[in-house]
Amino acid sequence: MRVAVVAGPDPGHAFPAIALCLRFRDAGDDPVLFTGPRWFEAARAAGIGVRRLKGLAPRPTDDDSDAGARIHQRAAYISTEILPELGAMLPELVVSDVLTAGGGLAAERLRVPWVELSPHPLYLPSKGLPPIGSGLAPGTGVRGRARDSVLRRFTARAVRNGLRQREAARAGVGLPATDPGPAARLIATLPALEVSRPDWPEEAELVGPLLWEPTERRLDLPPGDGPLVVVAPSTAHTGVAGMAETVLEALDGTGVRVAISTLDEPPRSLPEWASAGLGRQDELLTHAAVVVGGGGHGLLAKSLSAGVPVVTVPGGGDQWELANRAQRQGSSLLVRPLTPEAVRAAVLRVLAEPGFTEAARAAAAGVSDVADPVRICHRVLDSVRAH
Repeated sequence: MRVAVVAGPDPGHAFPAIALCLRFRDAGDDPVLFTGPRWFEAARAAGIGVRRLKGLAPRPTDDDSDAGARIHQRAAYISTEILPELGAMLPELVVSDVLTAGGGLAAERLRVPWVELSPHPLYLPSKGLPPIGSGLAPGTGVRGRARDSVLRRFTARAVRNGLRQREAARAGVGLPATDPGPAARLIATLPALEVSRPDWPEEAELVGPLLWEPTERRLDLPPGDGPLVVVAPSTAHTGVAGMAETVLEALDGTGVRVAISTLDEPPRSLPEWASAGLGRQDELLTHAAVVVGGGGHGLLAKSLSAGVPVVTVPGGGDQWELANRAQRQGSSLLVRPLTPEAVRAAVLRVLAEPGFTEAARAAAAGVSDVADPVRICHRVLDSVRAH
């Protein structure tokens, strides 16, 4: 099967797309990844064909302060920019990241079936949940359900506006205004981070986290035998700043060791009980007792998949939602605002109470209940061919 996988260059979206490409390759398929050039070398080294995802840069007329416009208008533009090259590879299927909706629009324009990849829980609005992003657990009883209903009314206008923006974007590239949606939705998260809803879409299936390491290097561990705390500052532009420095200040004198995992330049001055740099996080997590991170789905899912509890310091985007879900599941403590005192207390509590590790291991065990994303994609293509 010739399959195009379309995802933006942000690590939280590019890495799951690369992981999916590797799954396709291992199954004997022929994947081509459309993304930003930052990951070309690593993807090629892994045996994946790559193409530049054109149309990512904002145009003078774009209003990136409007999330709906940023997603839908940019999606229409991206679909036009990649259409010639996408069409030339004659894909039988397109997989489009949920935030890079241009891949799906381009597939429709080529009359090719497409599948949506959500590298996190399902974030579609639901008639039975509080608005996504609130961080709230679903309300129970009459008062709880009434609360959720009121909150949904507060966000309904924004939802309707987003739908209108999507309809206009579709019409602008010659597609019917009504969106038929993808043939399937791959929800790439742990069941422990998902929530039950009465209107779960028939086409959506949990496939487990799609994890990929951008390096083969191993980060040197600091000397000693104290518990290892892995710190991974958020790679998202909405992440909390100064996390590594604050954690080092917080944990000074506690007897722990700290390993700071970063894609970017690590702190220049480190105490002898700390190390920092780029290295395989999956290998690092085999030594970790606790992780301190920003609540991005990639690190959270990777940590829980390794059975390691997390102290979460959420920034913007969906980090607040995910941090609250992990805390309710019992595998995490949420810290906000970021202060040395709060981080120190949270890390020491997680180290002292085995229930956090037990909950993380329970979350890891849930991956046995997920579906195979490659098999789902083949099923979609088989269904199209049958009709």
